[in-house]
Amino acid sequence: MAAFIASQRTEHAVPHAVACRALGVSQSWFYKWRDRPPTPRQKRRSTLAAAVRRVFDDSGGTYGSPRIGDELREQGWLVSDNTIAALMADLGLVARAKRRRRGLTRPGKRPAAADLIRRAFTAPAPNVAWCGDITEIVTDDGKLYLATVIDLYSRRILGYAMGAHHDTSLVVAALNMAAVTRGGDVAGVIFHSDRGSEYCSADFARACARWKVRQSMGRVGSCFDNAVAEATFSTLKVEYVHRRRFRTRNEARIKIATWITDFYNNRRRHSVCDGRSPINYERSTVRAQEAQAA
Repeated sequence: MAAFIASQRTEHAVPHAVACRALGVSQSWFYKWRDRPPTPRQKRRSTLAAAVRRVFDDSGGTYGSPRIGDELREQGWLVSDNTIAALMADLGLVARAKRRRRGLTRPGKRPAAADLIRRAFTAPAPNVAWCGDITEIVTDDGKLYLATVIDLYSRRILGYAMGAHHDTSLVVAALNMAAVTRGGDVAGVIFHSDRGSEYCSADFARACARWKVRQSMGRVGSCFDNAVAEATFSTLKVEYVHRRRFRTRNEARIKIATWITDFYNNRRRHSVCDGRSPINYERSTVRAQEAQAA
């Protein structure tokens, strides 16, 4: 047995000896280099790489280096976006690219509201201006339609509704949910949409009047006039919907609602929110206002 072990050691040592001669280094130096413990820098890089992968996986494979950097720095890491980008390249982590969605707008017959936003998709505080739109989700059961209401201050999805048909009841339900989410006191809020038949309907106008919400509409056929709603749907599709197969409409409803409430509103970082989630961004606004009042 001793002879066998010695022969194995000799057999493995031969390639090392040849390599050392080729490189012009001694075998003792090679074994010292091979067996040395990792340096503090190597340990940190290994731990950082594991943290980068964890944040990337937690985002569903959608975060790039800036959002991963925001997350890690909030956890206490001192690291640049460039370092994270280099690590992601080494690990083969690539955030999925966005693709353009197909619109569902069918012009309504009623007169359109004036454009009160004019592509100024920002707001100085919550409940100043909202926007919304409808998109379709493909399931094995057939298409599922999603209507949203988004606050332009924080990009928080305040209201949403899903159904087998894109009709007025869907957009009314989303608006009602948004108003209730904000406690019912939303008088004077601007709601911006395209000129789809659902938003031009008498029923939706009555819903807006009931909550004292002011309607605003962009031009026909111009996605840029409702860019935030378009971008939000793009995020939903790229980061969640296109990565999954929904067997039924009900399954899609449950999973999309969970993604919106648990991830998008509470945890997903947005550049417009200074790298924070919509709800955390709104909370920071409240805290700042309270501090000023004190």
